[in-house]
Amino acid sequence: MAEWLENTAQVEVETPIDQVWQFWADLEQLPNWMNWITSVKLLEGQPELSRWTLSTTGFQFSWKSRITKQIPNQIIQWESIDGLPNRGAIRFYDRAESTIVKMTISYAVPEILARVINAPFVGRFVESTIQADLDRFRDYALANRDRAPKESSSSN
Repeated sequence: MAEWLENTAQVEVETPIDQVWQFWADLEQLPNWMNWITSVKLLEGQPELSRWTLSTTGFQFSWKSRITKQIPNQIIQWESIDGLPNRGAIRFYDRAESTIVKMTISYAVPEILARVINAPFVGRFVESTIQADLDRFRDYALANRDRAPKESSSSN
């Protein structure tokens, strides 16, 4: 049996929502700011499916993910369909000249490990990792806002 754990973080990006959305909706760019994600590849002819690879300190995990909900400038929601069990959402909140980006990630761990992983220090570590990814995204978006993609290859 597995237990689902959830972590959330958010960041404010001093960039209009349409540009922030375009950066995030281009899934193959995520390794530019997500520290442990080494690769995201869209699957040919199936833009809602992608293959993800996570690598850290000698461990590597891969999984296939499906976009379950995508509303431009509002939300990208996903779930894994094989490999590492996870699901979550990126939400975007318009603040005129800035955007709040909020990420929630849920992941399944074996019940026996959940007791250890659910310890407060582990939860803080996971949330600080997600927060660091969002901070890197903010920096990336600010540095590249004049070069924001016009259209995302993953938009529906």
